[in-house]
Amino acid sequence: MTPALRRILDFLAGLFSEEEDPNEPCFDPVHLGATIIAVLCAQGALFWLLWTLLVYEGGLFAKIPAIFSVVFTSKTLADYGYEGTYAMGVFEGWFANLAALLLCAAATILLWNLFQRKKN
Repeated sequence: MTPALRRILDFLAGLFSEEEDPNEPCFDPVHLGATIIAVLCAQGALFWLLWTLLVYEGGLFAKIPAIFSVVFTSKTLADYGYEGTYAMGVFEGWFANLAALLLCAAATILLWNLFQRKKN
């Protein structure tokens, strides 16, 4: 066996050996798996939150001008398709949009406080 081939085989065998180098940091695959799961859950929650806020049943930005025009002009809710609790027109999904807005504001405030605490 040539010395170059022996070095390659020794290197490959060293990758799978049970001997641990004391200079290497401790690595636990469970922590890596938990981190991946936590990141995926956080991304899913963020996607749901933003989708509900901006897209669901027209999103919040479709409802804000309608509400302002009802409050500050002579338009009525019926002008925007509101006929009662079962036909809400442009106001469909307002509760989910509002809940997403409140959750987004709460998450922003919590993260802001967390980062401010870390800086001090």
